[in-house]
Amino acid sequence: MSDKLNVIFICSGNSCRSQMAEGWARHLCSDQFRAFSAGTNPHQRVDPLAIQVMKEVGVDIAHQETHAVDAFLAQDIDLAITVCDDAAESCPTFPSRVRMIHHPFDDPPRLDEGKEEEESLGIYRRVRDEIRAYVDQLPALFPDAGAARS
Repeated sequence: MSDKLNVIFICSGNSCRSQMAEGWARHLCSDQFRAFSAGTNPHQRVDPLAIQVMKEVGVDIAHQETHAVDAFLAQDIDLAITVCDDAAESCPTFPSRVRMIHHPFDDPPRLDEGKEEEESLGIYRRVRDEIRAYVDQLPALFPDAGAARS
């Protein structure tokens, strides 16, 4: 029995949006959630600009690693949140007890192609802040998180 809900944030590459969501959940909701992230087709490393903009607000995701979502299918996951449409469409099926939520966010690496560095950072910061606002309201959606579960 655990007193926290296990939540996984899933995107296609597990290099940016899902990593930021995991970082925010660990930073804002660690008393209620045990956070993970994964990708349907994970990249080799966490996006350096994602690391940079999270560090600006005091959240260190530099040591987080990328993972394939398949590695979590047999884990004790309570809540799976897809944060991009590609992941929602190609996410493998979790056991029926896992609550699935889809809440997409813009993809900063896709939006910043051809942009100057400061404009790119602005895109990353906007998405970072949108993800924070979403993660910050998760405890209200799951008021039993933090209480013993059976």
